[in-house]
Amino acid sequence: MSFPGPAGATGPRVLLRRIRELMALPLDGQQRLDRLVNIIAGDIVAEVCSIYIRRAGDVLELFATQGLNPSAVHTTRLRVGEGLVGEIARTAEPLRLTDAPNHPKFAYLPETGEDPFHSFLGVPILKNGQVLGVLVVQNKTARLYDDEELEALQTVAMVVAEVAASGELILLDESVVDIGVRPNLPHLERGTPFAEGIAMGEAFLHAAPIGSHPLIAEDVETEVKRLDQAIASLRAGIDKLLQESEHSLIGEPRDVLETYRMFADDAGWHRRMREAIRNGLTAEAAVEQVQSDMRARMMRQSDPYIRERMHDLDDLSHRLLRILSGEEDRRQLPERAIVFARNLGPAELLEYDQERLTGLILEEGSPNAHVAIVARALRIPLVGRISDVLELVRDGDDVLVDGSAGEVHIRPSREIFQAFEAKILSMEAQEAEFYAHRHDFAETLDGHSVQLNINAGLQIDLANLEEVGADGIGLFRTELQFMVSSTFPRLGAQVEFYTRVLDAADKKPVVFRTLDLGGDKFLPYGNFIKEENPALGLRAVRFALARPALLRYQLRALLVAAAGRSLNLMFPMVTEIGEFRQAQALLEREVERLESFRKPLPQTIRVGSMIEVPSLVWQLPELLDLVDFVSIGSNDLMQFFFATDRSNPAVSTRYSFLSPSVMRLLGHISQECSEKEVPLSICGEVASRPLEVMALLGLGLRSLSMPASGIGRVKSMVRKLHISSLEQLIKENDGKPAAVLEGTLREHAATLNIPLADV
Repeated sequence: MSFPGPAGATGPRVLLRRIRELMALPLDGQQRLDRLVNIIAGDIVAEVCSIYIRRAGDVLELFATQGLNPSAVHTTRLRVGEGLVGEIARTAEPLRLTDAPNHPKFAYLPETGEDPFHSFLGVPILKNGQVLGVLVVQNKTARLYDDEELEALQTVAMVVAEVAASGELILLDESVVDIGVRPNLPHLERGTPFAEGIAMGEAFLHAAPIGSHPLIAEDVETEVKRLDQAIASLRAGIDKLLQESEHSLIGEPRDVLETYRMFADDAGWHRRMREAIRNGLTAEAAVEQVQSDMRARMMRQSDPYIRERMHDLDDLSHRLLRILSGEEDRRQLPERAIVFARNLGPAELLEYDQERLTGLILEEGSPNAHVAIVARALRIPLVGRISDVLELVRDGDDVLVDGSAGEVHIRPSREIFQAFEAKILSMEAQEAEFYAHRHDFAETLDGHSVQLNINAGLQIDLANLEEVGADGIGLFRTELQFMVSSTFPRLGAQVEFYTRVLDAADKKPVVFRTLDLGGDKFLPYGNFIKEENPALGLRAVRFALARPALLRYQLRALLVAAAGRSLNLMFPMVTEIGEFRQAQALLEREVERLESFRKPLPQTIRVGSMIEVPSLVWQLPELLDLVDFVSIGSNDLMQFFFATDRSNPAVSTRYSFLSPSVMRLLGHISQECSEKEVPLSICGEVASRPLEVMALLGLGLRSLSMPASGIGRVKSMVRKLHISSLEQLIKENDGKPAAVLEGTLREHAATLNIPLADV
C-alpha cells in the first residue's frame, strides 16, 4: 500500500493530515462524508470507499460512497447482522476478505453496482463502544488487505465517528433525546438492589468532564510524551487513593482497589494507546479509540468477569482523559448527592466526597462488580441495571433511593417525598432504639432464647457484630475473597484473611461456608465452562468436588487459621449424602496431614451442611447422623422448591414463603432436627423479615442468620413474643392459603404493637 506524502511520512499519518485539512473547512456533515470517501479511496488506493451510518431500528444506511453507484446513497439499507456490513456492525469486529461475494454473509444489492469488486475490508465506526456505522474499502483484484491498511482504516473510522455523533447527519428524533425536552413529571424506576439502604438527595450526573480536543496529532513524539506523563500521574493518583483508604477499606474492598491498580499498570493497554498515537492520533484520541475498541469487544464476551473489567477500563480511561485535558478537579457535589452513571469503577467512587455522597444509581453493573463491593463496604445505597436512566434525570433533580427494594423516585411528588421523609425519620428513630438495646438478649416473654446472627462476606462486615449486637456470623461467604482477586489467593493469603475474620469476631462464633462458585459466580482466573442453566449446573459443592485440590487448599487454610480455636464450616448445595461424605473425607485428609506435620489444630471442629436442594430433605435421617449442624439456605431452597428463577422479576414474587407447602417442608426439617438434637438455623433475607420470622419461630426454629440491618428489628420483635402463641397459630393454620396465614400473623403482630412494614 502506498501513502503519497512528504518524505519520511508513514502509515495513516499522511492520510490523517489530509483529513485534518478537510475537517477545518466550513462544510456540513454530509459534505464532509462525501469528501472523506474520496480522500480515503485515493490514499489507500481503493476503487471503492463507502460509509454506512446506523439509523433507528438497527438499520445501516449508505451515506457516502466513492466507486459504487451514486444513486444508491440514502437508498441502500441493511439491517444489523445482514450482509457483510451488517455482520461488522453486529460483531463490532473488522472483516478482511479476498473474495467477498463467496462469503456466506454476502448480500447481493444490485442497485450498488458492486458486482466486480472482490477484495473487501470493513471496520466498525465506534464511539464509546457503540457501533455508529461501518467504513468499507473494496477492490476488483482479489487481495488480502494487510495490517497497516487495517490500522489506517480503523484510525480514520474514529474521525468518521465524530462526524456521525455530531448530530449533523441524523434528525433529532433519531438521536439521543435532548436534555431540555425531558419531562419534568415525577417518575419511578425499579432496578436491581446492589447495596441496601435508603437515601434522599439531589441528582448529580457523573460524566468525564472532558471538552472537545483535536483528533489528529501535530507532533507524534510530543503526544507520546504527554500520554506517558498522564499514565504516570494516573498511577500516582491511584497510589494516593490506596494510601488514603488504608484504614477505611480493609479485606476485599481494598483487594478490589489493588486489582484496579494492576489494571492501570497493564502494559498491553499502554502499548495499544502508543500505537494509536504513532498512527497519527493525539493522546486524547488514542485513549478514546483504544477504550472504544476494547469496550466493544468486552461487551460481546459471555464471561461475566471480563464484562465487569470493562467498567474498570472505562473508569481508567476517563481518569486518563481528565489528566490529559487538565480537568482533573471534580465538580463539587451538592450537600446530599445521588450520583447517576452508566457505570463506575471503584476509584471513581472513592474520589467523591463521602460526606456528601448519599446514594448511587447505575444503568449497568452487577452485585459482584468492584464498585458494588466498595459501595456495600462504605454503606452507600446502590441500585443498578436501570436502562436509560440517564435520559430521565437532570442535575439537581430531587431523588429518593430505596437500595433494599431497588426503587428510585425521580422528581417525586410532594406526597411521595413527605412519605419517604417520614419513613427515614421513623427508621432513624428505630435504629436509635435498636442501638440502645443492642446488647439485650433476644429472648421471648416465655423464656425462649433466639440466636440472631449476621451474614457476611467482607471483612468490613465484621464491624457490624458490635454495631448491631449480633450473636455471631451464621454465614460467612468465603468465595468473595477469590472473586475480587486477579489471581488465586495463595495459602498464606487465605490463612491471613481467615485469621483476621476470627480475630475480629473475637469469641463470637463464625460459620464459614466453603467456596460457592459456579452459577453466576466466576473466578477471573478459572476455566469455567459456559452452561445452558448455570443455577442447576456445576456449582457449589459439585464444583469443589470436581476440583478437590481447590477445596483441600481452602480447608487447609481454615484449619491453620483456626488453630487453638473453634472452627465451624459447612458445605453448600449438598444434594446427596455421598457429596457430603466426599467433602468430609477431604477435610479429614487435611486434618491428618496437619497432624503428620505436628501442626496445631483447631480446638473443636464442627462440620455442617446447607439445605438448599429439596432432595436432601428426604435424606435427613441419614444426614443428621453425620453432621454437627444444618442450615437452611432459604433463597436457593425456595428457588428449587418452586422451580422459580429468583433473579427473574416476572416469577420471583409469584410464590409465597408462607404457602402451606413451604410451611410443611420447614416444619418437617425442624421436627427431624429436633428429634435428632441437631442444631438448625436458617439464613437469607427471609430471616430479617418480621412477618416470616414469626412463622419460623412458630415452626420451632431458634437460630437465624440475616443481613446486619435486620438484627435490630427482629430482636425488638422477639422480645415481645410468646413462642407458645406462635406455635398455636401455625398449628391452627396448617394447610390454609398463604394469604390466610399472613393475615393471622399481621393481626397477632398488631395486638403486640409490632411493626411489620419493610424498613
